[in-house]
Amino acid sequence: MSIKPWEIISRKWDDGYRIFRLRTDRALSPRTGHDHNFYVLETSDWVNVIPLTDENEVVLVRQYRHGTGEITLEIPGGLVEGDASPENAAWRELREETGCSGRDLVNLGSVHPNPAIQNNRCHSFLARGVFPAGGLNQDPKEDIEVIVRPLSEIPLLILNGTITHSLVLAAFYRLFMEHGEVCPGGMQNFS
Repeated sequence: MSIKPWEIISRKWDDGYRIFRLRTDRALSPRTGHDHNFYVLETSDWVNVIPLTDENEVVLVRQYRHGTGEITLEIPGGLVEGDASPENAAWRELREETGCSGRDLVNLGSVHPNPAIQNNRCHSFLARGVFPAGGLNQDPKEDIEVIVRPLSEIPLLILNGTITHSLVLAAFYRLFMEHGEVCPGGMQNFS
């Protein structure tokens, strides 16, 4: 039997929050003929940026995450706001969270963060030739520490559980696997 789309019977939204709103879909199963409620977090697309210096070092950010109650090691990232393109959002997040800019931006692709309950995509980019360009511009709900590590250390930071954010892992996967990089030991220079 082939899988078929479910017919949406009704759709309603809550009032929404700053970064998402909850949508409730009532949908009819094409297999059973029964209808069920499904809950979807509608949100803007997101971006992640792997900032890489000419010395092949990655500019990382450490910050406290309320969802897990832990401090995480990540790459800069955030919402694609308004009519901004993912590329413009990537440059903005890089500047705000690290105080850096870069020479150019390479699109590494995008993923669905959780297609079971979310409608958005997360776009990953590689910023090459990254350099300090001023101070951080954190919003009032952020406390960020900037850390620089060699690109060659990233696979170990993933394997030992230091980097655990799934969207950060997806960005590094795209970088290492889909752009000819093998790890560890086979790193090529991106500069």
